[in-house]
Amino acid sequence: MTEFVTVDDGTIAYEVTGEGPLVVLAHGMGDSREAYRFVAPRLASAGYRVAVVDLRGCGESSAVWPSYSRTDIAGDLLAVIRVLGGGPAVLAGHSISGGAATIAAAQAPDLITGLVELGPFTRKQSVKLGDLRFGRYRRAALQMAGAGMLGSVARWRAYLDTAHPGKKPADWTERLDRTDAMLREPGRMKAFQKMFQSAPADAGAQLANVRCPALVVQGSLDPDWADPRAEGEAIVAALPAGLGQLEMIEGAGHYPHVQYPDEVVSLMLAFLQAHARA
Repeated sequence: MTEFVTVDDGTIAYEVTGEGPLVVLAHGMGDSREAYRFVAPRLASAGYRVAVVDLRGCGESSAVWPSYSRTDIAGDLLAVIRVLGGGPAVLAGHSISGGAATIAAAQAPDLITGLVELGPFTRKQSVKLGDLRFGRYRRAALQMAGAGMLGSVARWRAYLDTAHPGKKPADWTERLDRTDAMLREPGRMKAFQKMFQSAPADAGAQLANVRCPALVVQGSLDPDWADPRAEGEAIVAALPAGLGQLEMIEGAGHYPHVQYPDEVVSLMLAFLQAHARA
């Protein structure tokens, strides 16, 4: 059942299942809480209270907001944690929400006992000329630019195909159609474009201020980086010593939790057993 929390400029939609220590799951841009449809039920069955959140501009949350930065999203996620009793929570974020989760953990260490970052955009990005020799990286960058700069739903759909190399879930076409329909709702594509324009510098500035353990999960074929492992290692290196760990999922693209949910859940459960608290 969808619930809502009101923040200053709109409402954030979320859904809770299960009982136990709190785990909050936040998706990437151009998506909805359905991104965790293969992960959330398994975490709930394992004994956790799982909240899946629609980011501002996405899903059932309000479409129109003054801004869509990682700092804004972090505030929304903290609002959800507070309305659910103040945690403490383990906060998981994918892509743009990985950066938002970093900020939230740095801002509210009393509410967050652990971070899980899936393919996170948490550091300032720079494109090196040599990176463009990687066809998957070059193709994804062009598709993303077409979606983010031109507001093209078709280009976003093409990007999603590139970002899920090889293995696709059984509901792939149906899920793409629902994503297309969401982005065609008034204000949704504009929100997507604003997120696309939001640089991760605010998240990168907070990496050194994180005080809880962090699990970074990267797909070995993630097309958003020429070298996904190097990006994951750089995030771990920017965290305080000893807090971060990197896990690679072979064959996964930018959505390991969709392509390889068994592997992601296994990693998350081991992390939660060590760091989740009731």
